[in-house]
Amino acid sequence: MSFSKLDYCQFLLSSQVNYTLTNLADHLQSWSHDTINRYLRGEQLPPRLLWENARELMEFDPQAYIVFDDTVLDKRFGPCIAMSQRQWSGNEHKVINGIGLVSCLYVHPRSGQTWVIDYRLFDPRRDGKTKLDHVADMMASLRQREVPFATVLMDSWYAAKDLMLDIGGSRSANANANANANANAKIFYCPLKSDRLVDDSGGARPYCHVAELEWSEAELESGKLIKIKGFPGAYKVKLFRVAVSSRRTEHVVTNDTTQDSTSGAQQACAFRWKIEEYHREIKQLTGIESCQCRKARIQRNHIACALLVWLRLKNLAYQTHTTIYQLKSGLLHDYLVQQLKKPKIKMVLA
Repeated sequence: MSFSKLDYCQFLLSSQVNYTLTNLADHLQSWSHDTINRYLRGEQLPPRLLWENARELMEFDPQAYIVFDDTVLDKRFGPCIAMSQRQWSGNEHKVINGIGLVSCLYVHPRSGQTWVIDYRLFDPRRDGKTKLDHVADMMASLRQREVPFATVLMDSWYAAKDLMLDIGGSRSANANANANANANAKIFYCPLKSDRLVDDSGGARPYCHVAELEWSEAELESGKLIKIKGFPGAYKVKLFRVAVSSRRTEHVVTNDTTQDSTSGAQQACAFRWKIEEYHREIKQLTGIESCQCRKARIQRNHIACALLVWLRLKNLAYQTHTTIYQLKSGLLHDYLVQQLKKPKIKMVLA
């Protein structure tokens, strides 16, 4: 029997700290380090594999949320690893060497359950694509697979004209009018950067930075229509000023011009936090950053298996009404009980 992706996924699921191929080979009698390396170097595990596994576990809902965001897999101590490059890390708040991972999450609107259903790896030297291109590709895949959802949530990084119009179902000046008639039209919510140029006067005044807009009490409660510079002339979006904390305010836009409540917009945007939880969990529990191999193909296959492991852990957590942290640490429960009763290495005091 040959080594397979199931064997590698089982290793990532079971290991607690050391996710290297050397550690895996040290704990297997059937396969050597070279055999495992040869498998990962020769196999091709595409993002489609994640969808094929996720769709069997998901609870679909036509009002579901799709969340797009990216994270950097830290490779600061592996400068020769293929695909890694210097890029901004929001987690580290600085530029680091790493591999960019752009993910697509499906969030159930009532249960809050989350599944990762697609992803792309940011490797512009190989394919010439930006992160915006990858999100557009994943949107196209969602339509092709006829995944039911209503709303797309994104970070300010993805608040680009072409992508927003594409999500809204039209690239024409009549996008607002045609949105309801277009089967591909979806609602989006995303914050704008503070220096984004907008107009809330209907053309009576010049464009200004969104952070410089004046707000009445009524507008703070129900938002206001604006035009973003560079968008088609008749295309308007609803802008809300959302207080994230006592020190931070976001300016959130949506193409749902019927949304008349700032609290409603804030509730929708709150689902964006699901992808931050996902980023933390894949980094802490699957070893997704821990592969030390230099070959790009091995890195790609390692990341694919790590995401499959997260999907498995998450599904088990939903079934057992626990957290994936408890599931992972629970693997050591029996070992600790046995060692406390009959320790293999006994503690001795003077």
